[in-house]
Amino acid sequence: MQALKIVLIGYGKMGHVIEEIARARGHEIVLTIDRDEEHLFDDPRFAAADVAIEFTAPAMAYDNCRRAIDRGVPVVSGTTGWADKLPELRERCEAGEGTLFWSSNYSIGVQLFLQINRRVAELMQAAPGYRLSLDETHHIHKLDAPSGTAITLAETILAGRPELHGWELTDKPEPGILPIIAHREGEVPGIHTVTYTSEVDRIILTHEAFGRQGFALGAVLAAEYAYTHRGWLTMDDLLQLR
Repeated sequence: MQALKIVLIGYGKMGHVIEEIARARGHEIVLTIDRDEEHLFDDPRFAAADVAIEFTAPAMAYDNCRRAIDRGVPVVSGTTGWADKLPELRERCEAGEGTLFWSSNYSIGVQLFLQINRRVAELMQAAPGYRLSLDETHHIHKLDAPSGTAITLAETILAGRPELHGWELTDKPEPGILPIIAHREGEVPGIHTVTYTSEVDRIILTHEAFGRQGFALGAVLAAEYAYTHRGWLTMDDLLQLR
């Protein structure tokens, strides 16, 4: 893999772990842009970068990604909570105006967990007596609830359960609704649990992250992929899961 010149947009805890992993893989961090440093998007080092990796906050993500696309720099974004604005940038990228690699979660394990749950949801159609619920826990600094990963997981499950027509952040759902319960505790990196409960037993599927390293590695792998590919990109493209 060619050594890349990477810009980090967002230099908090996640940004520092991404920097560590990127350097270990032989890449160079040429610039970091944190809150209130938007002027650095016009820095010559940004224009000369091979790719940018963006992990900030929902209120900032759209403008950050748009600036990168406007300047012709491929951008990898892992910020969640701004899905309503993603279609605009996706349309631009699919029209050949830029490159955006977006995922609600860059963990390879989570991507496999999504595929497992897609298949289980289909299998469980043969057992309509099971009630389905989704539970997620993250650190107290996370701004959005439910998590982007929980939403992606819910949408994955709904695709295989036609009797369900939506999800809701609640512990008392209406019929036909997949309930999601969100917890914010301490410094928990991320736990997602899907539960099928009947009158006689329970089936539980859980993914638990032990730290930020798995997310950071996936983001760097995505940056390497975005350097050699163009348009709207996702983890399905990187892992060839389609």
